[in-house]
Amino acid sequence: MNAFCERLALTYPLIQAPMAGVSTLTLALAVSRAGALGSLATGATPDASLVARQLAELQVATDKPFNVNVFCHQPAAPDPAHDAQWLAYLRPFFEELGSEPPASLAEVYPSFRVNDELLRVLVAARPQVVSFHFGLPTAAQAAALRQAGCLLLACVTSLVEGQAALALGADALVAQGIEAGGHRGVFDGTIDTHEPALTLTRQLAQALPLPIVTAGGLMTGADIAAALQAGAAAAQLGTAFVACPESAASPAYRAALLHQPPLPTQLTDVISGRPARGLVNRFMLDVDQPGRPPVAAYSRAYAAGKALVAAAQQAGEPGFAVQWAGTGAGRARALPAAELVQVLAAELKAALPTTTS
Repeated sequence: MNAFCERLALTYPLIQAPMAGVSTLTLALAVSRAGALGSLATGATPDASLVARQLAELQVATDKPFNVNVFCHQPAAPDPAHDAQWLAYLRPFFEELGSEPPASLAEVYPSFRVNDELLRVLVAARPQVVSFHFGLPTAAQAAALRQAGCLLLACVTSLVEGQAALALGADALVAQGIEAGGHRGVFDGTIDTHEPALTLTRQLAQALPLPIVTAGGLMTGADIAAALQAGAAAAQLGTAFVACPESAASPAYRAALLHQPPLPTQLTDVISGRPARGLVNRFMLDVDQPGRPPVAAYSRAYAAGKALVAAAQQAGEPGFAVQWAGTGAGRARALPAAELVQVLAAELKAALPTTTS
């Protein structure tokens, strides 16, 4: 076992991805108890007091380490004209579903960078790991979390982002490849190198003196072994855990994930305003047409996207469901989370006969 896993007392070099909106306390708890690192997503939880209660519940339930993930996007400046243009473009889709688009848009997910209340909650709770998505916290926030004893884990998609995380004082990096399901962790949504996970892992491991956690398209123990052989200290799996009974995925989401032959995935920014990978459906194909206006800024665009999803659900139209998934979705397994961790560990041991994990 390597120093990164030893610091966190992990039995296996495995992290369950935070997956805001689909992960649950039950999932994080099961993964951590099984010897990997469970994750609590706060990005879709604007109420810091609720996060405090969730952390307290986790800390009462286990003394095992867990990761708390926060969104660090740059808050978008208000742009009513741009928002109105995007809503006008979406109007025909709402009308087809017998609904009306929102009159205006507002941010649905506040950034941790301007959330002093959430910072106070984390400093008080002192989780073993705090991870960052969509960018980095302020220097003052990073210093406060480090002072509280938290290991700082930054999601990066390029060497340039990795260098910025190192300069801020991150303890480790999540190398998120283009294969990953859900939202790309790019700091700037308009700049993306589209590096594959293993390629990015090798780049970061060779260039930077930090432990690397590989993420993107990993579904099996053999995939984890490939990440370790590329220079990673651990692997982060998200889509692999969506089909677990402990996740909050809907029955339709689970069925689509487990469909054979596998359903295709692609990246789109029309749902939220930031690029994200999911199972291909009408939302991506019909809304993301050539000549469309620029999508409203994240996360205001997500307010429109969520309203369209709700209208489709009300109308019984499944084609607008948001089903984030990575390129390995076709290899998902509907196992309890703890059992999945054990299966992954056995597969890893078989792929790396000399490993002590």
